[in-house]
Amino acid sequence: MDRRSNTPQSNKRSRSEIEEGESEPNTVAAINREDDDSSSDDDMGPQLPSAAPKRRRRVLPHEKLYISSLPSSPRYSKSLMHKDQLSFITITPDTDFLITSSVDGVVKFWKKVVGGIEFVKEFRAHIGEIRSVSVSSDGRSFATAGVDKSIKIFDVITFDLLSMITLEIAPRAICWVHRRGASVPLLAISDEISHSVNIYDGRGENQKPVHTISGFHRSPINLIAYNDAYDCVVSIDEGGMVEYWRPSGDYEKPDNSKTVPTSISISPNGSQFATVSFPDRKVRIFDFPTGKLYRTYDESIPTLTSMQQAGTALQKLEDVEFGRRLAIERELENPVIRNRINVAFDESGHFILYGSILGIKVINTLTNRVVKVFGKDENIRSLNLALYQGQPQKKGLVTISMAASANPLLQDAEARDAMLVTTAAAKVRFYLFTNEEEITKSTRDIQNEKPRNLSNRTETLSNKASESGSAAILHTTLGDIHIRLFPEAAPKAVENFVTHSKNGYYNNTIFHRVIRKFMIQCGDPLGDGTGGESIWGHDFADEFSTLKHDKPYTVSMANAGPNTNGSQFFITTEKTSWLDNKHTIFGRAVQGLDVVHRIENTRVYKEKPEEDIKIVNISVV
Repeated sequence: MDRRSNTPQSNKRSRSEIEEGESEPNTVAAINREDDDSSSDDDMGPQLPSAAPKRRRRVLPHEKLYISSLPSSPRYSKSLMHKDQLSFITITPDTDFLITSSVDGVVKFWKKVVGGIEFVKEFRAHIGEIRSVSVSSDGRSFATAGVDKSIKIFDVITFDLLSMITLEIAPRAICWVHRRGASVPLLAISDEISHSVNIYDGRGENQKPVHTISGFHRSPINLIAYNDAYDCVVSIDEGGMVEYWRPSGDYEKPDNSKTVPTSISISPNGSQFATVSFPDRKVRIFDFPTGKLYRTYDESIPTLTSMQQAGTALQKLEDVEFGRRLAIERELENPVIRNRINVAFDESGHFILYGSILGIKVINTLTNRVVKVFGKDENIRSLNLALYQGQPQKKGLVTISMAASANPLLQDAEARDAMLVTTAAAKVRFYLFTNEEEITKSTRDIQNEKPRNLSNRTETLSNKASESGSAAILHTTLGDIHIRLFPEAAPKAVENFVTHSKNGYYNNTIFHRVIRKFMIQCGDPLGDGTGGESIWGHDFADEFSTLKHDKPYTVSMANAGPNTNGSQFFITTEKTSWLDNKHTIFGRAVQGLDVVHRIENTRVYKEKPEEDIKIVNISVV
């Protein structure tokens, strides 16, 4: 990673400067071998045999104190619900609120109290999915971005909706980029198409951006994070390029690097940041001032499988149970799901927490060891995490030495009320890990909502109808293609197409196969014809009807044989009767036919266009 150090004047020292020696990246295989005395970077140089010193074990001072600041119970003590699957969990710094958001556009405010949380207020913030959320560094402002092309701005203290920003293009990522105590809050917003970031007045008084930052990225920006300690923003585009820039003054560009992350988290003191990347499924930790890679943890499926077979995993699972969990891991490849996975730092910055196949791992990044696992016996796969380590009733200045002392009065006065909150794959609940010791399985799952899949048959059918549609518009980089849908002839295919479209599954995918005088094919998130899956996570059956491939512009499902429909589809450019009763027809293009032919006639190499032609997004009518 090529980086040039150019940080503001600061008395802060990087993690590498604090340690005696700079360590190399380590894999999860290394941290799971808890019997090792030390990591390989602690080895001494060549010595005489009689003078060779013993290998030193790296120790984090007051490690037990830091661990005691985490929730003590390995099982979740309570879970609460939304009506739909949750997208993001946010704990606001200093103001002690928990904010949850779900894929149906609902935002809920909860107040942290001693021993748990209390519900405060619910907002129907967006019509459709919430793409991104952000809380300011002072914990006073919260914003959401939705597929309905709007930004909602909330005041956290009063839990009230302050204003709304309406956009011409659906937003991709948002982030508050002002320092604590700033007189004017600033909100950075990227969109699905352009390569720039627009800075808005966070009070929502002006619908026009106060500044536009362009020229840094060459692809749409999908992640933005702000480091208050260095007054610096990290932005990442879909091509994997990472850029550093300053959200004040002349908005200069201090640095850049490369990686392929799907989420980014910054440590509380700003000295490090962590990323989760796909498809390699690696968690990486970087030193912020220097940009050097500090640690790497490999959670890829091949690594998990080999460790399970070799018996070197943190926990040996039964083969059937491992197979079940591995199936869930494969489902995380879905772009809609993987963007919800994150890494959380503890307040000291020495520990990271992230969900894995074995539960929520807590890793000491200095000693490179797993020190705790939450939920290892629970039937959930954690995705989005938030950690609370404050003291709601009694707050005061406490040094590490004071906290580590054996004074019982001081320990009682400063007792922690830690809480770890997580969402889970394919669940409409969020889960709380606390210090509660007496946990009853029969009562811990609170029925505070009536989930949609438990509603009566009429409501279920109504919801099914809402995931259908009569028409759709493919917004491509060469123009729009209008498609008429046939839900009566192919209800499953239409439901699959409409749901994927609304969830943004097809956004920025390419037309990966183009054959002149035959068809144009798309819908593969991998872009090579080998990927994609249905909304149900498995292939679905063919649906043949009286519709035939007897005219051009027919829209059909691509497959690898009978009953193997996933997400890919194609539009014919000629009569293709030999495809009848082999591919499910679920629509026909009725407008933008010139766009179909422009794609058809593009220059290709081995049936793939030489220059990418993308589906920007799909609107369902």
